[in-house]
Amino acid sequence: MLERVTQTPICQENNNYQEKETLVHSGEDYFLRAQNIILNAQSVIHIQMYIFENDATGIEIINALKKVAKQNVKIYILLDGFGSYSFPNVILKELTQLGINIRFFSPFFSGNNFYIGRRLHHKIIVADGTIALIGGINISNKYRGTTTESPWLDYAIQIENNKTAIQLEQLCQNIYFKHKRTHRLNFQSVFYSNKKSTVTVLQNDWLKRNNQITIAYVKSIQKAQKEVIIIGCYFLPGRRFTKVLKKAAKRGVKIRLILSGISDIPLMQRATYHLYSSLLQNNIDLYEWDKSVLHGKVALVDNKWATIGSFNLNHLSSYGSIETNVVIESAKFAKNLASNLNTVISQCEKITSETIERKSSLFTIIANWLSYQFVRATLIIITYIPYNRFLNKYREEN
Repeated sequence: MLERVTQTPICQENNNYQEKETLVHSGEDYFLRAQNIILNAQSVIHIQMYIFENDATGIEIINALKKVAKQNVKIYILLDGFGSYSFPNVILKELTQLGINIRFFSPFFSGNNFYIGRRLHHKIIVADGTIALIGGINISNKYRGTTTESPWLDYAIQIENNKTAIQLEQLCQNIYFKHKRTHRLNFQSVFYSNKKSTVTVLQNDWLKRNNQITIAYVKSIQKAQKEVIIIGCYFLPGRRFTKVLKKAAKRGVKIRLILSGISDIPLMQRATYHLYSSLLQNNIDLYEWDKSVLHGKVALVDNKWATIGSFNLNHLSSYGSIETNVVIESAKFAKNLASNLNTVISQCEKITSETIERKSSLFTIIANWLSYQFVRATLIIITYIPYNRFLNKYREEN
């Protein structure tokens, strides 16, 4: 087995697999749970991943899948055609010969078509309709850690709740089998309930008029009274969301954003830099995580309402990709998450106006502005192409 740099999950409580909702960290925490779920499956496994790499981590997951496939567990794997473009054909053939059902969502090249924009951005593992892992973590060494690098900072949630796991299984079935009328999960509009624990599955597939995650983010911040903490990689929100954040800060809500100090997409990072001055001027606190690449997509509002999933606060997640998040309303879960996020913040560099002034030059100001304009325009274009194709197909069918 590949030796790895071990990074202790920040403020992680003693893992208890009996809990119904458990905060899961990138690194060994996530991948040990993933293998445990696969190896203990009795009847059916659904895996939907944006990226599934054929590295040491991917091979371990593949070997676990091969083992349970020989025990007659039905397995359905859906990989994104772009994110998992490099998945080897030889492995694909091996899995298929073992009876594992595997296909690619929207292959990058298909016949005379060239598909961009609408991607399957899920990171979901669900078994037997009883247990699930969902979050922002792909199957790759990057998220687990290697001999030389710490894992990317990211999160998931393990759910041992039959109702929620069944919903996630149904969602995976609908997409895998290309059901035209996908089951539309009920969207819970009342966020703060008196129940001890409530988990709600939210979907974003704008082309099919499903904007639950976007709406949930906006409404939760509009209802915020004390504090909002967001971990946002690839943070480039639209004007509406930015306005909601600024309004919340103006009425006295403490807004803290944890952003990328190290990014795997430098151009996106520069585009985000362009927003810093405006956010700071509106009393929004900014922190940069620079211990590893930041890939998390997490929000916590008033220590009551939390969301974790695949959804990024940018145009692509809002209007292009298929995303799934869960909302967790649990005092115990929120307390654990708040402790974790506050520890992350304590290890971040706080960005101030003085920080920006010290690091800025005419060149960086222009480069950040150009990056912002270019990235925004690119995201709009690549989401318009599938939208236009979808509309033409809809007109043909009707």
